[in-house]
Amino acid sequence: MRIITIHADFIEIEAKQKAIKDAEEIEQKKLRSEDCLVVFSAVEARDESTLAQVAEKAVHEIEEVAKQVNTKRIVLYPYVHLTSSPSGPKSAQTVLLDVESHLKKKQYNVIHAPFGWYKAFDLKAKGHPLSELSREFTGEPSGTSKTEDVVSGALKAEEIVRSTWHVLSPSGELVAAEKFDFSGHGKLKKFYGYEVVKVRGVSSEPPHAKLMKELELVDYEPGSDPGNLRFYPKGRLMKSLIEQWVTGKVVNYGGMEVETPIMYDYQHPALEKYLNRFPARQYVVESAKKKFFLRFSACFGQFLIAASSSISYKDLPLKIYELTRYSFRLEKAGELVALRRLRSFTMPDMHTMCADLETAKQEFHSQFKLGIGCMKDLGFTNESYEMAFRCTEDFWKQNKGWVVNIAREHGKPMLVEMWNLRYAYFDPKFEFNFVDSMDKAAALTTVQIDHENGERFGIQYTDSDGSKKHPFILHCSPSGAVERVLYALLENAHIVAKGGGVPRFPLWLSPTQVRLCPLSDAFVSLCEKIATELEQNGVRVDIDDRNDTIQKKVRAAELEWTPMILVIGGKEQTSGKLAVRIRETGKLEEMALEKLIKYVKDRTEGFPYKPLPLPRLLSKRPIFVG
Repeated sequence: MRIITIHADFIEIEAKQKAIKDAEEIEQKKLRSEDCLVVFSAVEARDESTLAQVAEKAVHEIEEVAKQVNTKRIVLYPYVHLTSSPSGPKSAQTVLLDVESHLKKKQYNVIHAPFGWYKAFDLKAKGHPLSELSREFTGEPSGTSKTEDVVSGALKAEEIVRSTWHVLSPSGELVAAEKFDFSGHGKLKKFYGYEVVKVRGVSSEPPHAKLMKELELVDYEPGSDPGNLRFYPKGRLMKSLIEQWVTGKVVNYGGMEVETPIMYDYQHPALEKYLNRFPARQYVVESAKKKFFLRFSACFGQFLIAASSSISYKDLPLKIYELTRYSFRLEKAGELVALRRLRSFTMPDMHTMCADLETAKQEFHSQFKLGIGCMKDLGFTNESYEMAFRCTEDFWKQNKGWVVNIAREHGKPMLVEMWNLRYAYFDPKFEFNFVDSMDKAAALTTVQIDHENGERFGIQYTDSDGSKKHPFILHCSPSGAVERVLYALLENAHIVAKGGGVPRFPLWLSPTQVRLCPLSDAFVSLCEKIATELEQNGVRVDIDDRNDTIQKKVRAAELEWTPMILVIGGKEQTSGKLAVRIRETGKLEEMALEKLIKYVKDRTEGFPYKPLPLPRLLSKRPIFVG
């Protein structure tokens, strides 16, 4: 069984509709409790044979936390999303009611959220070190349960570190976040709420999860561990283009591309220490009686390369880069969310060795600007994302002017988290975070200054006086994980559509850039000639040769977010002029083929190109998503 406890100022719950046939009958659809301990819980398949014991352990765990936070009010919230292997509904309801009954006998004021219903809820966590805790247990006696996830020391420290939240304006004014006037900064307010409450899971399917399947880009892979996805041809094309684009950005910036293993020795002295300083959970595998872990970043391989290299002060700043396909983090099952939060992901990862903190700050600033350029290439302005800056209180006091300058370049207020102590290896860190329509956030661009791993891994450079020194190291992902880029593009398109706009991808990323729709079979050969010339000039084009009306063909192209749609018939055959429906503007423009080619080239110049990932004729394509 898995539980998450949140000490809350309040929770409001509203039952919307039945989710299962045997949902419990309820009289009240709305519930509210104040100053309470909210317990999100999921009974798992492995608990089916020990339901009574699981309920008993749950009561014990809940009571322990309730005593620590000094509350007698408890709200039980069945939340199947906490696990990828849930029990049957009847078993889950049995445990829920048993736990409620036992707690009431112990004089607790207990209510539970309706079982088997889709529910909406509003919750405000209190935000102290004990306000958000998680537990995992089975009904088996101690010592017989399965191996628990390996959790780093940094993650454990993160649970007790004290954070204070502020908003820093471009003018340099630092205001406590709870006192800041968020008028005109709705996304920043949502981002702050997300960061403080720290509820990473969702109660319903996010819009991008539906879109990624409707557009035949990405889907869940039931044959793998949750959080590992399958990419269909169009999704693989987009992913590959993003990979090429971000790698090109880093190489142009000076990064030297390498390739390193995905698996490392768990007992390696430097790696073992680093595992406890990186806030992530690890996949652990065993081979030949040895333990290994799957990398959760490119740090390990790049640090080992640097440690075995001869580096001079003249080589600094030295930039090493790898696009990891893949990195692995054993995120909690209940927090896995389509493309936003995964266990397997593709990360562009650059590490910069710097001689001292001042040089590291200069590189940090430069890579901050590199991130802005990446966001612009993806079609995002600073209105599309929110910035978080995270540092210790000491760093802020010693570098206030430098941080304010970054805020000024950001051009709008940014969220600042200050720690009373450094719980991991980095200080400071910034992120560009996309805030979606469900008020969830995901980090895209990020840069950190690492104070520890130069020494931990034995990385040294020879200074001008011949002495050996350990560098500061910057960790930079200019775009964030490639999957998260796709998530942000899809969620942003959904937001645009909700606002009355037209959802679309940047032209350079669109799987099909031009769709030709022949009025009849007689014009398919003309479409083939036009398509061949477009392809020879670097345009991805396909032909809807299916036996449908022209209205259905145009509608199908619109549903695929095709940037340019051309109907080809007798008029086009005799005049040589093409009527082009442009999705971006909503206009119908007449242009010659040469002008159409120039239109595409002008808008895709400097971006990578790959050919169409599917057969040119739509009649020859399989349907990947039923």
